[in-house]
Amino acid sequence: MEAPTLARKLGTTTHLSALLHKASRLGLRTPRDLETLAVQRGCRHYAQGDEPAGELVPRACFSDEELAVALLNVALPYAPRAIRCGAAMLSAPGNEPRRLAWLARLERSEIVLRHVAEAGRKFEPGHAFWPELLALLPATPTMPDGVLLHPTRFIEMTGFLPGRGRGFFTEWQRPGGAPTISHAQR
Repeated sequence: MEAPTLARKLGTTTHLSALLHKASRLGLRTPRDLETLAVQRGCRHYAQGDEPAGELVPRACFSDEELAVALLNVALPYAPRAIRCGAAMLSAPGNEPRRLAWLARLERSEIVLRHVAEAGRKFEPGHAFWPELLALLPATPTMPDGVLLHPTRFIEMTGFLPGRGRGFFTEWQRPGGAPTISHAQR
């Protein structure tokens, strides 16, 4: 029996995704293939150690925005790891909020992007990317409890950082580059 789609878990119908069809034509046929590409593009915190060295598909053929929305696509089978990889890829350096919102609309995945963007705004309040993306996404209906991941699944939390000392620090998981670290008051 096939795993239910994220759309079904959210209580909506699954559509035929043009973006996932494009991914399949490029050889990205499963959520695992999409996750592998995310790891190859810098989401090393999700590596399983068996990813091939060469990039499965170049960015020129499948952009980081497309990869993010594909991983967060409601037409995929429900897979929490894919959602986490998609959340990381959503904030990849160079991603354009306008393009992400457009792709989310085409793929009927606005509810998922809004959920991730609201978590991003909470954990990175000074990062302009999140409010800009949220402003471009339509209001979405309330989703069933427990379907999408808790916002803390998109961050790393620690109680100590070298040079910064003790405290409650959060780091949004994103591919490569320097992380954004926030200090939360207790």
